[in-house]
Amino acid sequence: MTYSASKNLIELQAEVARLNEELQMRDNLVQQLSQELFRLVKGNASFMPNPEVSERHMAEMRALREQLQGVEQQVAFYQEQISDRDTEIYQLRQTVQELTDRSRMLEQVVQELPKIYRQKFAERMVPIREKVAQIQRENRQLHAELQSVSYRLAVRTRRQTHLDLPSFGRFRGATLPTFGSV
Repeated sequence: MTYSASKNLIELQAEVARLNEELQMRDNLVQQLSQELFRLVKGNASFMPNPEVSERHMAEMRALREQLQGVEQQVAFYQEQISDRDTEIYQLRQTVQELTDRSRMLEQVVQELPKIYRQKFAERMVPIREKVAQIQRENRQLHAELQSVSYRLAVRTRRQTHLDLPSFGRFRGATLPTFGSV
């Protein structure tokens, strides 16, 4: 609820309380007037109010009744507004509670996301790791086969060309010529 709405509600409640007090005061005055008139009439049977005064009292009574009806209408209007605002406050509180619950749920999901992401990533990596391991095994096997074939090919090629490199034995006492004085 906003500050201005709560301020208006407080002002309306104060106005209703003031009008109720005024209504109560007028009811008390009417009651006192009625009792005084009854006492005067009962105590003095020959007392007949002056028609002019009686008319004036009747007019005042009508005016007071009209005023009372106006106040009652205002009170009913304010009570209806208060009831509407109470309903609105209740609905807003429910909405706030629902949003708070949803926020907590989303916060929990956000906190769990890294764990879920790591778990899903690890699950997806299992077949990839297996495939990489298989390719590495195949690669090692192929490399070994290639070395074996290369060795056999080199041996076979050497036999077919009969290239024997000369071996130089050590000459005893003989020195190799040098080209130092050329």
